[in-house]
Amino acid sequence: MWDVSAHVGQLVTILIMAVALGLDAFSLGIGIGMKGIRLRDVLRISTVTALFHIIMPLIGMYMGKYVSSLLGDITTYAAGGLLVLLGGHMILNAFREGDTKLVDHRSLLGVVLFSLSVSVDSFSVGVSLGMFSSDLILTVLAFGVCGGLMSIMGLLLGRRVSQNLGDYGEAIGGAILLAFGLLFIF
Repeated sequence: MWDVSAHVGQLVTILIMAVALGLDAFSLGIGIGMKGIRLRDVLRISTVTALFHIIMPLIGMYMGKYVSSLLGDITTYAAGGLLVLLGGHMILNAFREGDTKLVDHRSLLGVVLFSLSVSVDSFSVGVSLGMFSSDLILTVLAFGVCGGLMSIMGLLLGRRVSQNLGDYGEAIGGAILLAFGLLFIF
């Protein structure tokens, strides 16, 4: 009886953490989606985000016993720095004449930067979980599924909102990314 309730408790805890980490992808997906995004790009970004939400905590769980005391602040600052750079770049592109873009959400670099920025937190959570006896497969699959689904929902919501905002969607999306980056740093 106690084993079943302990397993259910662990499952609920993992799902809550997975949803919390997925909310990052959801909110930042809104910012990217506001730039105007094709459905094919939504699927590609969400798939890569789901993979990063599996790989990052997996690596973190294996490294958890060795470097957990060092990574808390570093991962938060790294995630914040990536978001500030992406957000600032989006704001600059919104007001720049022409179609010159350094990081585009349709490019491999843009997809990887977005996915990395929303999954760095799952690395630090993985480090923390690595110190405890946690179901490895259940944890990484829950993180991946939630990260991918929340990314899809955010990108589609941002896409819908952008149709009503016109050209200012990219600037607003960049401001959202910039704000989240600053929140991570400070």
